[in-house]
Amino acid sequence: MELNLEAKKTLLRKIPHGLFICTVREGDEINGFTASWVTQGSFVPPLVVMAVRADGSSHGMINRTKKFCLNVLRSDQKELAAIFFKPQKGLGGRFESTVYTFGENGLPVLEDGIGGLECNVINSIEHGDHTVFVAEVVSAVVHNDTDPLILSETGWSYGG
Repeated sequence: MELNLEAKKTLLRKIPHGLFICTVREGDEINGFTASWVTQGSFVPPLVVMAVRADGSSHGMINRTKKFCLNVLRSDQKELAAIFFKPQKGLGGRFESTVYTFGENGLPVLEDGIGGLECNVINSIEHGDHTVFVAEVVSAVVHNDTDPLILSETGWSYGG
Protein backbone atom coordinates (compact mmCIF):
# COMPACT_ATOMS: atom_id res chain seq x y z
CA MET A 1 0.00 0.00 0.00
CA GLU A 2 1.33 3.43 -0.96
CA LEU A 3 0.96 6.42 1.36
CA ASN A 4 -1.28 9.17 -0.03
CA LEU A 5 1.10 12.11 0.51
CA GLU A 6 -1.49 14.85 0.05
CA ALA A 7 -3.92 13.22 2.49
CA LYS A 8 -1.08 12.72 5.00
CA LYS A 9 -0.04 16.38 4.72
CA THR A 10 -3.62 17.66 5.06
CA LEU A 11 -4.41 15.49 8.08
CA LEU A 12 -1.14 16.08 9.93
CA ARG A 13 -1.67 19.82 9.56
CA LYS A 14 -5.07 19.43 11.25
CA ILE A 15 -3.45 18.38 14.54
CA PRO A 16 -3.85 21.45 16.78
CA HIS A 17 -0.67 23.08 18.07
CA GLY A 18 0.17 25.96 20.33
CA LEU A 19 3.12 28.23 19.57
CA PHE A 20 5.84 28.53 22.17
CA ILE A 21 9.26 30.13 22.44
CA CYS A 22 11.67 27.49 23.64
CA THR A 23 14.71 29.06 25.30
CA VAL A 24 18.02 27.42 26.10
CA ARG A 25 21.24 28.40 27.84
CA GLU A 26 24.73 26.97 27.76
CA GLY A 27 27.19 28.93 29.87
CA ASP A 28 26.83 32.57 28.83
CA GLU A 29 25.17 31.77 25.50
CA ILE A 30 21.39 31.87 25.16
CA ASN A 31 19.22 30.94 22.22
CA GLY A 32 15.58 30.40 21.43
CA PHE A 33 13.25 29.17 18.73
CA THR A 34 9.56 28.91 17.98
CA ALA A 35 8.28 25.47 18.91
CA SER A 36 4.91 24.03 17.91
CA TRP A 37 5.23 20.27 18.33
CA VAL A 38 4.64 20.29 22.10
CA THR A 39 2.28 18.41 24.41
CA GLN A 40 1.85 17.48 28.06
CA GLY A 41 2.99 13.91 28.71
CA SER A 42 2.23 13.14 32.37
CA PHE A 43 0.64 14.57 35.51
CA VAL A 44 2.98 12.89 38.02
CA PRO A 45 5.72 13.70 37.48
CA PRO A 46 4.76 16.69 35.33
CA LEU A 47 6.18 15.96 31.88
CA VAL A 48 6.18 17.78 28.57
CA VAL A 49 7.10 16.32 25.18
CA MET A 50 8.66 18.50 22.48
CA ALA A 51 10.03 17.75 19.00
CA VAL A 52 13.05 19.83 17.95
CA ARG A 53 14.58 20.08 14.49
CA ALA A 54 17.80 18.06 14.64
CA ASP A 55 19.94 20.51 12.63
CA GLY A 56 19.22 23.60 14.75
CA SER A 57 21.75 25.16 17.13
CA SER A 58 19.33 24.93 20.06
CA HIS A 59 19.03 21.17 19.52
CA GLY A 60 22.70 20.75 20.37
CA MET A 61 22.36 22.99 23.42
CA ILE A 62 19.44 20.91 24.71
CA ASN A 63 21.37 17.69 24.11
CA ARG A 64 24.39 18.96 26.03
CA THR A 65 22.67 20.77 28.94
CA LYS A 66 19.54 18.58 29.22
CA LYS A 67 17.49 21.73 29.91
CA PHE A 68 15.03 24.03 28.16
CA CYS A 69 12.26 26.49 29.00
CA LEU A 70 8.90 26.52 27.24
CA ASN A 71 7.53 30.05 27.17
CA VAL A 72 3.79 30.13 26.48
CA LEU A 73 2.88 33.03 24.20
CA ARG A 74 -0.20 35.24 24.41
CA SER A 75 -2.69 35.08 21.53
CA ASP A 76 -1.49 38.52 20.30
CA GLN A 77 2.23 37.60 20.10
CA LYS A 78 2.38 36.31 16.51
CA GLU A 79 5.10 38.85 15.63
CA LEU A 80 7.34 37.64 18.46
CA ALA A 81 6.82 34.03 17.35
CA ALA A 82 7.86 35.07 13.83
CA ILE A 83 11.09 36.65 15.10
CA PHE A 84 12.09 33.44 16.87
CA PHE A 85 11.07 31.32 13.86
CA LYS A 86 13.29 33.10 11.33
CA PRO A 87 16.84 31.78 10.79
CA GLN A 88 19.44 33.89 12.53
CA LYS A 89 23.15 34.54 12.42
CA GLY A 90 24.73 33.84 15.79
CA LEU A 91 23.11 33.03 19.07
CA GLY A 92 21.05 35.35 21.23
CA GLY A 93 20.10 38.10 18.72
CA ARG A 94 16.40 37.34 18.92
CA PHE A 95 16.30 38.35 22.56
CA GLU A 96 16.62 42.03 21.64
CA SER A 97 12.89 41.82 20.76
CA THR A 98 11.69 40.89 24.24
CA VAL A 99 12.38 41.22 27.95
CA TYR A 100 13.44 38.15 29.91
CA THR A 101 14.85 37.11 33.25
CA PHE A 102 16.60 33.92 34.26
CA GLY A 103 14.32 31.45 36.04
CA GLU A 104 15.06 29.19 38.99
CA ASN A 105 16.72 26.66 36.65
CA GLY A 106 18.88 29.37 35.04
CA LEU A 107 16.99 29.56 31.74
CA PRO A 108 15.55 32.62 29.95
CA VAL A 109 11.90 33.16 30.89
CA LEU A 110 10.12 35.75 28.74
CA GLU A 111 8.41 38.34 30.92
CA ASP A 112 5.85 39.44 28.32
CA GLY A 113 4.26 36.03 27.64
CA ILE A 114 1.79 34.00 29.64
CA GLY A 115 4.60 32.30 31.53
CA GLY A 116 7.36 29.75 31.36
CA LEU A 117 8.03 26.12 32.23
CA GLU A 118 11.64 25.27 32.97
CA CYS A 119 12.30 21.63 32.17
CA ASN A 120 14.98 18.98 32.64
CA VAL A 121 15.26 16.42 29.85
CA ILE A 122 14.82 12.86 31.11
CA ASN A 123 14.77 11.05 27.75
CA SER A 124 14.95 11.61 24.01
CA ILE A 125 14.25 9.77 20.79
CA GLU A 126 16.46 10.66 17.82
CA HIS A 127 14.75 9.49 14.67
CA GLY A 128 13.99 11.38 11.47
CA ASP A 129 14.61 15.11 11.10
CA HIS A 130 13.43 16.00 14.63
CA THR A 131 14.39 14.71 18.07
CA VAL A 132 11.59 14.11 20.57
CA PHE A 133 12.57 15.30 24.04
CA VAL A 134 10.67 14.18 27.15
CA ALA A 135 11.28 16.55 30.04
CA GLU A 136 10.16 17.04 33.61
CA VAL A 137 8.83 20.45 34.59
CA VAL A 138 10.96 21.69 37.51
CA SER A 139 9.88 25.35 37.67
CA ALA A 140 6.79 27.23 36.51
CA VAL A 141 5.88 30.91 36.52
CA VAL A 142 2.71 32.64 35.29
CA HIS A 143 2.98 36.32 34.28
CA ASN A 144 -0.39 36.83 32.56
CA ASP A 145 -3.14 34.19 32.54
CA THR A 146 -4.77 34.80 29.15
CA ASP A 147 -5.47 32.95 25.89
CA PRO A 148 -2.45 31.28 24.24
CA LEU A 149 -1.21 31.68 20.67
CA ILE A 150 -2.46 28.80 18.49
CA LEU A 151 -0.77 27.90 15.20
CA SER A 152 -4.05 27.55 13.26
CA GLU A 153 -5.02 31.14 14.17
CA THR A 154 -1.83 32.59 12.63
CA GLY A 155 -2.44 31.44 9.05
CA TRP A 156 0.90 29.59 9.20
CA SER A 157 1.43 25.86 8.82
CA TYR A 158 4.22 23.69 10.12
CA GLY A 159 3.94 20.01 9.50
CA GLY A 160 2.66 17.54 7.05
